[in-house]
Amino acid sequence: MVNIAVMGYGTVGSGVVEVINTNGDIINQRAGNEINIKYVLDLRDFPDDPIQEKIVHDVDVIINDPEIKIVVEVMGGIEPAYTFTKRCLEAGKSVVTSNKALVAKHGAELLSIARDRELNYLFEASVGGGIPIIRALNSCLTADKIEEITGILNGTTNYMLSKMFYEGADYDEVLKEAQDNGYAERNPEADVEGYDACRKIAILSSLISGQQVDFEDIYTEGITKITKQDMMYAKKLGMTIKLLASSKRHGDHLHAIVAPAMISKEHPLYNINDVFNAVFVHGNMLGDAMFYGSGAGKLPTASAVVADVVDEAKHLKRNIMTMWKNEKLTLLPIEDTCKKFFVRISGDADSRREEVENVFGPVTVVTADGLNGEFGIVTDVMSEGEYKEKSAQIDGILHMIRIEEQQAED
Repeated sequence: MVNIAVMGYGTVGSGVVEVINTNGDIINQRAGNEINIKYVLDLRDFPDDPIQEKIVHDVDVIINDPEIKIVVEVMGGIEPAYTFTKRCLEAGKSVVTSNKALVAKHGAELLSIARDRELNYLFEASVGGGIPIIRALNSCLTADKIEEITGILNGTTNYMLSKMFYEGADYDEVLKEAQDNGYAERNPEADVEGYDACRKIAILSSLISGQQVDFEDIYTEGITKITKQDMMYAKKLGMTIKLLASSKRHGDHLHAIVAPAMISKEHPLYNINDVFNAVFVHGNMLGDAMFYGSGAGKLPTASAVVADVVDEAKHLKRNIMTMWKNEKLTLLPIEDTCKKFFVRISGDADSRREEVENVFGPVTVVTADGLNGEFGIVTDVMSEGEYKEKSAQIDGILHMIRIEEQQAED
């Protein structure tokens, strides 16, 4: 028997208990041992829940019990999750987490503590919910140099953008609908400002580079400025708009960004809609691969957590996780990255075209039915620095959206 403890009995924690109770036979078969939940740590009591007999309020009960081999941390936030996780590892217990904020900030240190003690710190559910992207990078793709990871890593914003694109709804309307349906929090800032996706791409960037990528260093732009007018232009161009989190190699450097982007129908992420997530990976040997599924939700996330528990139960005395060093990676500055830009400009296209082309060079002019007093342009490829410099010379720029073009296979 492998005794485990669950720290946190919220949405994911209760999901972990449900997954183990529902699929216990098959989970035990795959683990080669019986997985037994001995304790659940929470500040609250749950008198009407059978879990109450396992509830403890003091983390020391878990840390000081030599029978506990694996601890599941699903508390969220940095503290006390960081302190509790570190103490568990130092006490000789492997840890599984879904806590993206903690992994993004302290992953290198916690992985190092686990490795030094022949333990494991696994965090599949911290990035793609039920999508097994970290396990793929840690095992299936270890022979590859990963050149690019681009993903739709936030279900809330993908749901909202899908509604805006297909139903012509405006931002405030779809945000309220997302909140009413339980897809968005009452304070949706972490999702709509891109912070959630930023932490996830920071973790993936750290994994593929082997060095610490700080989420604070990643240029992050949310979807709050996307309008139904932007969607009208996207449709005219045969494109859609998605919030993409991307990490790409440029020579010896890595560049990471979270921002809305226009993508064409040929892009593998074009048809990822509703609350679903997907991750596109390009390896120098593999070529292209896609991982698709439920990126959030109680049971998909809990399923990924329990899969990590099984992995740790099978490797109680052997470290299996790819490391990344504490040494910080300096990202390629956003000013040096190149792409095309879609730009909305006030005024009349015919009268302003010459002025615009004198600054930007040759452009494709786009107009959308029903949008008067403005027009759109698509620039040639240029650096972000160049765009910033050129756009400062044009009055009446209403909005800019980057265009993500899939790189051709090597």
